Amino acid sequence: MSSVSVFCCLRGCLDGFNFKTPVQHIPKPNPIQLDTSFMGYEVVIVKGGQRACGAGAVLGNAPLVQSKSYFEVKVQQAGLWSIGLATRQTNLSLTVGGFDEFSWTLCSDHILRHNKQELFKINISNNIEEGFQSIQEGDIIGVSFDHIQLKFYVNGKEIDYSISNIKGTTYPALYVDDGAILDIILENFTFPPPPGFDKIMLEQSLL
Repeated sequence: MSSVSVFCCLRGCLDGFNFKTPVQHIPKPNPIQLDTSFMGYEVVIVKGGQRACGAGAVLGNAPLVQSKSYFEVKVQQAGLWSIGLATRQTNLSLTVGGFDEFSWTLCSDHILRHNKQELFKINISNNIEEGFQSIQEGDIIGVSFDHIQLKFYVNGKEIDYSISNIKGTTYPALYVDDGAILDIILENFTFPPPPGFDKIMLEQSLL
């Protein structure tokens, strides 16, 4: 057998083999999560920095610096909870948000609070067309912020009232107590963000 024939034979046998090591596409984990450096002493953070339980407050590890930010929170287990924004000056030992001048939240009693004031109470109705039903386990709370207004959404439906005059550098803020478990959703949202809004991005991502 000639050398050319041998080469052709070997080439035919080896054509089905790929000697290149396949490159697996492993998605990079989102660097934004709940911040164990800014949480109450009795708060527990699990699920890769995505779940809060225990008692107290925890902030996200990235400020809302872009023009239009959005994130979601799933009520994994009922209890006392608050969801919204806060600065790092907030009292992390508080179990209800909006009880100081550094936090703005929607609470489990359906009241929007800031600085110990009840700003608005969601209209609760048995008919979902007339208003919101009670927020229950499994519901998704959306939060959007454009540095002018803070808005909340319940399962994709916008609450009529928004909060304005928010000052300082703000972060996502979750407050839990009485068995509440909250999961923060920072990408791959359950409901589409409002037009123009996007997931929270780090400052270098905005350059």
